[in-house]
Amino acid sequence: MNKLTGPLAEVAQADQVERKIAPSLERRRLRAYALLILSDAILLNLAFALASLIYEGEWWQARNMLVVQTILPVYFTIALYNESYGGKALSNWIFAAKQALTALLISAALLNFVAFYTKSNAQFSRVSVTLGLIIAAAALLALRRLMPVLVERFWGGRTLNRLIIADGGPHFTLSKAVTIAAQKYGLDPASHDPFMLDRLGRLLQNQDKVVVSCPTERRQAWAFLLKSAGVYGEIVSEPAHALGASDVHRYEGQGRTTLVVSTGPLGLRSRISKRLFDITVAATALIVLSPVLIFTAVRIKLDDGGPVLFIQRRLGRGNQFFNMFKFRSMRVEQNDANGDTSTAREDDRITPIGKFIRRTSIDELPQLINVLRGDMSIVGPRPHALGSRANNKFFWEVDAQYWRRHCLKPGLTGLAQVRGHRGATEQEKDLTDRLQSDLEYISRWSLRRDLEIVFKTVLVLRHDNAY
Repeated sequence: MNKLTGPLAEVAQADQVERKIAPSLERRRLRAYALLILSDAILLNLAFALASLIYEGEWWQARNMLVVQTILPVYFTIALYNESYGGKALSNWIFAAKQALTALLISAALLNFVAFYTKSNAQFSRVSVTLGLIIAAAALLALRRLMPVLVERFWGGRTLNRLIIADGGPHFTLSKAVTIAAQKYGLDPASHDPFMLDRLGRLLQNQDKVVVSCPTERRQAWAFLLKSAGVYGEIVSEPAHALGASDVHRYEGQGRTTLVVSTGPLGLRSRISKRLFDITVAATALIVLSPVLIFTAVRIKLDDGGPVLFIQRRLGRGNQFFNMFKFRSMRVEQNDANGDTSTAREDDRITPIGKFIRRTSIDELPQLINVLRGDMSIVGPRPHALGSRANNKFFWEVDAQYWRRHCLKPGLTGLAQVRGHRGATEQEKDLTDRLQSDLEYISRWSLRRDLEIVFKTVLVLRHDNAY
């Protein structure tokens, strides 16, 4: 029988590592972006109102305000796509000013282009509009210059979490970065111990950039782990610096170059849209399906008086553990906490009501709570129990690429499931088929594809392999 590097009974070992060594800056940055957007809207309106007062003697003159209301949607569209509201804009005021002024200039040019062809130029005062643009540009420039000062004052100048993992490689430092020793935390990139991976996932949580300094022979293993964790990762490389390699990051001050080996599967906008999709679908489903949830809970309780929910530790995003909720479908004394034994057809551990809710996938519905908590997504690679096996091998022993599927949050449903890859993993192919679908989903993610998978899931709720 194969055994884990660390025994399953020592799951608590992973909890000894601090949940996160870096605060979540994403909400902080989102608030800053929202403040910038609101401030830009106010400043542009005030700029054109002031221009009309200076030139025409009338505050908030209607023609001028119509111009700014026309410019604003175009300005925000361009600004959102040219990173005027990105992380770099919070710390580099010259970059931020350049992007904002570019968005304003293009917006004004498009407005003039449309006005020319619709013959509406005569309705506007050229002097007043030009003066409004000049005042708006000055205001945007002043605001961008002020932002780094505010960031330094209230956030200590920190807009990004950066972590350096020292694993026996050349000395490397980075401003405002946290440095940890791999040995201190028992981090071994060559190990497939899920407890070690959970510790690493906790350390990488909320990190915007991770730099690893390690010997040459360990770089490939670290590159694989960083990809699996779904973070932006770099590896220090002295030869790359000596060769003057491109597509790398060069830190001239200390004569070091890092190789970019992973970037995470989704950008900020994609993560926001996916999370909004998750919350909307999960909240709606919980409300609509509440009669089914209540009836099922009551039926399970009346069946044998045991707990309604079965809570099992699963592997989630960044190879971190989380507690997944399901309606209990097995007898209390025969619950398999670690998933060591796959469920078989006519499994005598399953209760009468359990057979029905497993066959119809109702047992999975409590995972909607996991989605609202942020442990899971509506669509993503399905989370597996730690003791799951295929052909008497742990999943990561069948294919080491298995860990890469954890760079996204696990899903209530997924591409593998709608393709029919469900049920027990008796053969290695049962696992590799699912893994192939999961990696395909990660590499080609889109919100449209999530919608397609949700609709297709409805058609396969009942399946021959659902038992």
